[in-house]
Amino acid sequence: MKNGVKMLDIAKKLGVSVVTVSNALAGREGVSDQMRAKICETAEKMGYKPSNTSNSRQKTNLTKIGKSAGILTSERFVGSMGTFYWELTANISNKLSSMDVIPVYECITRPNERNVILPNTLSERKVDGVIVIGQVSRNYVEALKNTDIPLLLVDFYDSRFNVDSVTSDSFHGGYILTDHLVEMGHRRIGFIGTINATSSINDRFLGYIKCIMENRFEYKREWLLDDRDDTGTLFERIDFPDDMPTAFVCNSDETAFRVISALRAKGVRVPEDISVVGYDNYTVSDICIPAITTVEVDLEQMASISVDIMAKKLADPSYSAGRRIISGRLIVKNSVLDMN
Repeated sequence: MKNGVKMLDIAKKLGVSVVTVSNALAGREGVSDQMRAKICETAEKMGYKPSNTSNSRQKTNLTKIGKSAGILTSERFVGSMGTFYWELTANISNKLSSMDVIPVYECITRPNERNVILPNTLSERKVDGVIVIGQVSRNYVEALKNTDIPLLLVDFYDSRFNVDSVTSDSFHGGYILTDHLVEMGHRRIGFIGTINATSSINDRFLGYIKCIMENRFEYKREWLLDDRDDTGTLFERIDFPDDMPTAFVCNSDETAFRVISALRAKGVRVPEDISVVGYDNYTVSDICIPAITTVEVDLEQMASISVDIMAKKLADPSYSAGRRIISGRLIVKNSVLDMN
C-alpha cells in the first residue's frame, strides 16, 4: 500500500477482525457505535487512506445505481490459510458498498465446486454481477460464464474463456525472486508449489524456469516439490529430496512458512543451510523467523481495479476490460543467505 497502513494493521491494533474494520469504515451494520468510533479514530491516527479513492469516485459516479454484486470464494481459501483472501474480500466489499452496490458474499463448498452447483443468488439471478476471488475449477468458470451475468475473476484467470480478470504479475514475480537468489550467489535453486493447482502458481513456476534457463543453471525434476493436492488442500508434510538445492522459491508465503518449519524439524537452518523465498508479503512473512524475502502484492490496488471494472460492467454489461495485471515488487528480508 502506498501509505503503508492496511486494514489488517488496524485490526491487529484493536484486536478485532479485518471484516469488522471493513464494516466499520464502510458504515455497514454489525458493528457497535462505540467500536465503530474507535476503529475510525484509530484509522485516522494511523493514517489509513484507501488508495485511489478520489480517482475511483470520479470514474464511478454513474454507478451509484443500487445494484448488487456476488462475491464468491472457494472453501479452500477461507480456512486458517485464508487471511490474504479475507482482506482482499473485505477491500472489495468495502469499495462496492461505497458506491451503493450491495455485496453478497458466498463460500463455494468443495462438493458444490466439484459438482458445479452454483449458489442460489446466481442460479436465481438475484445479483447483477459476480466477482470470483481465488481459483475455481474450469467447469465452474464455464458454468458461471453461461449465466450471462457480468463476471470478473480476481487473482486467477482461465485462458480457455474470454472472461475479464485482475491478477498480480506472477510470471515476473517468480522471475525476480529467482533472480534475487542468483544475485546472492545461488546456483542450485528449487521450486515448491503444485504447478497446475492455480494459474498464479503456474505462472510463478514459469518465471522461475525462465530465470534458470537464462542463467543456464542445472534444473532437476526432484527439486520441483508439490505443496498441495488436487483440491488445493496443503499437504501436512513436505518430502524433501536427498540431494538438496541451496535455495527454494516457494509459490506463497504460507508455503514458505511451512517449508521453513519442516526444514527446522529436520535440523536444517534457514538461511544458513538453505535459503527460502515466498510470495504475497502478507502477515505470515513477518511472523516467521527468519522473516521471509518475498514479492509484495498490492491488495488495495487489486481491489480498486476490480471494483472499477465491475462498476463499469454493472452500468454496461457489454463492457470488457480483458486481463489486468498488477506489478509486484521484491521485499528483501532475512531468509536468504549471501553466498558471494
